[in-house]
Amino acid sequence: MRLLLVGHGRMGKLVEALAPEYGVQVAGIISARDAERSLRERDYGPVDVAIDFTVADAVPRNLPLLADRRVNVVIGTTGWSAHERELRDAAAQAGIGVLVAPNFSLGMNVFQMLVEEAAGRFASHESYGVWIHELHHAGKKDAPSGTALQLKAGIERAGYSRTIDVSSSRAGSTPGTHTVGFDGLADTVTLTHTVRDRAVFARGALEAAQWLNGRQGWFTMRDLLG
Repeated sequence: MRLLLVGHGRMGKLVEALAPEYGVQVAGIISARDAERSLRERDYGPVDVAIDFTVADAVPRNLPLLADRRVNVVIGTTGWSAHERELRDAAAQAGIGVLVAPNFSLGMNVFQMLVEEAAGRFASHESYGVWIHELHHAGKKDAPSGTALQLKAGIERAGYSRTIDVSSSRAGSTPGTHTVGFDGLADTVTLTHTVRDRAVFARGALEAAQWLNGRQGWFTMRDLLG
C-alpha cells in the first residue's frame, strides 16, 4: 500500500516511522503549511490512501483535492465538523473512502462503546448525573478535545438526555486521559481511558489506512472494529 502523509508534525512523523512495520510505503510527505499547493501541483505517483494530520482549517481544502485524485483519506485532524456535510458530498461524488476519527486508539474506541452501554443503562434513572473530564498536554490547542465531544455525543445517542458536564485540563506532557463518571445519591461509577504512549494513535491510523484501502464510503473507527 502506498501512503501519502499530509501533515508532518508529531503525529505525521510517528506514522512515517512506523509505516514499514505495517508494510506501508510512504509515497510522499506534505507539510501542513504547503498542503494545498502541493496537492494541486505535485505528482506523487500511485497513492492508495492519504492520512491527514494537519490543522482544522486545512481539512476542508485538502479533502476535495485528494478526492480529485481519487485517493482514499484517513482524517485524524479535529475541529472541522462544521464542514462535514460538504466534505461528505465531495467524497461521495468522487467515489472515495474516508475514515474520520478524533482518536485512533483501538482501546479508546472500545472505551467509547462501554461508555455508551453504561449511559443507556443509567438514562432512565434520574438520580444519576454524568460528567466528562479530559486531560492533555499543555500544547494541545482545542478544548474540550474531539474525543471528549465524541464521548458526549455517544452518551446522548444512548438516550441520556440530562445535562452532561464536560471539563478540560491542559498541563505537562500527558498524551491524553479521558474519564467519564456516573454519579448517584450513594455511589459513583467511573470509567477511565489513559494513553501511555502517543504512538498508539499513529498505529491506529495505519490500521485504519489498511482497512480503508479499496473501500468507498464515509466511515469511523467503529466500522473498523465491526
